[in-house]
Amino acid sequence: MQMHDPHFTSAALPGFFHRAWIIHAPDALALTACCGLAPIALAMTKLSLLLTLALCGSAAAEVAYEFAPNFIQPPPGKTEIGNGHGEIACDKAGNFYVSVQEKDAGIQVYGPDGKFIKALKLPQSLHGFVVREDEGKEYLFAAVLGEKRVIKTTLDGALVLEISTASFPADKAGPKGLALTNCDVAPNGDIYVVDGYGISHIFVFDRAGKFKSVFGGPGAPYGFKNTHKIFIDKRFEPSRVVALDRGNNRMLHLDLDGKIIGIIADKDLRNPSSASFHGDLMCVAEIAGRVSVWDKDNKMVAELGANPVKTNTPKIEPKDWQQGTVTSPHGITFDNNGNILETEWNQWGRVLRWNKK
Repeated sequence: MQMHDPHFTSAALPGFFHRAWIIHAPDALALTACCGLAPIALAMTKLSLLLTLALCGSAAAEVAYEFAPNFIQPPPGKTEIGNGHGEIACDKAGNFYVSVQEKDAGIQVYGPDGKFIKALKLPQSLHGFVVREDEGKEYLFAAVLGEKRVIKTTLDGALVLEISTASFPADKAGPKGLALTNCDVAPNGDIYVVDGYGISHIFVFDRAGKFKSVFGGPGAPYGFKNTHKIFIDKRFEPSRVVALDRGNNRMLHLDLDGKIIGIIADKDLRNPSSASFHGDLMCVAEIAGRVSVWDKDNKMVAELGANPVKTNTPKIEPKDWQQGTVTSPHGITFDNNGNILETEWNQWGRVLRWNKK
């Protein structure tokens, strides 16, 4: 390539190239090949070069979001949704499920417009849950922290499966017993459960709830500490386990058998606590005051709602909330369009939303 034409400059391509150049036929062929475009002719005009470079660069567009205030409308008679220490998820219809610590009303359901629909008669200590399709139907899979068990229910809250305390190997529980914080479902129906407030073992059960295996925990090579939640990352083939190892302030990938693949991030985090996936992106709720978005190359591509002060408390009152600034993010989900909703560890209950631009 020769770079000697003073009349064709990078001004036409802001942020792309910072030198003036002209491309001759052989180089044009190479350029179009690298961009996946079939060359129309050996000669390329300056105008066609401009178009080609613009197409090549479109994938490099930044990920951007804007805060959408007051999306969730609390149940009738309430000014806030209620004591939150759990999770949020979205089903295929676009409805949102938010866990609150209320007796016999452990999950609230909201429509795509944020309006309250109903409460499900589920335990009040649903610390972590997901909405997943299994054999053609969507279900809730939840870790019931206060009852040391895992449940699978219909989206209306009807119990389909229970994995009781007795189903877990007793020798893998900590001195205070199990403290199950989250679960997720692999493509083959296996259910993965983490003892995140215990000693951070990850247990695997088959679709019927029969124990299969266990890995993780505080020992080598894992060294887990308060592995708060785990998720099945289907952005990759085969799928992987994402471990949010909050006590060590890091995120890891493991294969489905528990072998460590690598570190996603272990620097400049704010104690990762939950995650969700959409396309090639992963959003993360960081309980010390931030929401972050990551690509498949483990690069942070967006930071949302960052609190100027590191947080980790459920006691920030509504009068002290700042629009668009998080307090203690505890659960998170993408909706079906790539927008992000985050729920907080907060005695009054709080959900924030960012729309994808």
